[in-house]
Amino acid sequence: MLIRPQNLRENLQSVRDRIGAAAVHYARNVDSVTLLAVGKGQPAGVLAEAAALGLRDFGENYLQEALPKLEALRPLGLTWHFIGQVQSNKTREIAGQFDWVHTIDRLKIAQRLSEQRPPELAPLQACIQVSVGGEPGKGGIAPAEAPTLVAAMRELPRLRLRGLMCVPPAEATLASQRAWFAEVRSLRDALCRGSPGLELDTLSMGMSGDLEAAIAEGSTLVRIGTALFGPRRRD
Repeated sequence: MLIRPQNLRENLQSVRDRIGAAAVHYARNVDSVTLLAVGKGQPAGVLAEAAALGLRDFGENYLQEALPKLEALRPLGLTWHFIGQVQSNKTREIAGQFDWVHTIDRLKIAQRLSEQRPPELAPLQACIQVSVGGEPGKGGIAPAEAPTLVAAMRELPRLRLRGLMCVPPAEATLASQRAWFAEVRSLRDALCRGSPGLELDTLSMGMSGDLEAAIAEGSTLVRIGTALFGPRRRD
């Protein structure tokens, strides 16, 4: 069931409190962590309510669901992040409609996004999705393959490589959650050490159930859906 609009303010404050508490506990600047509202399954009106409460960054998983929302909310000047798996036949619209793509795991996809990014727009902000945990059905590149993809993406003129993204296995303990995020953070650090001039300032890590662990390991962007909007409607 969709969250009632009158609960959104309370849920948003709760999420912000969690982010703030985690930042303090792990000696992070709270302003270094961006809250990305994941709108999967939510109508444009609910996202407009969230924007009215101060949220500016919104993530969408499915292109066809997202496009009407982007059009309806265009006057609000929001920043849109594509966080679902990118299909080759959808790259042109993604390149033209979104500001960020978090889930690049193939050079072919990166090349198509760069080629199809409209020249009047700023370069597309891009993250490489890293596979951790080896779960079937989840996208992402193997950590050992990341240096090759990074090197190739740095040459693409209409993309700006910003960092890494992951969707780790669900874990019951903070320590287990942190271990997956630490793996991605360590990979980011190794990539930067191995590539002179490379600056990867973004770690897209953490969701409603594990944002504290992600912040502990350096996340700069947490992708939050359920904790903001409630369970998605399934019909």
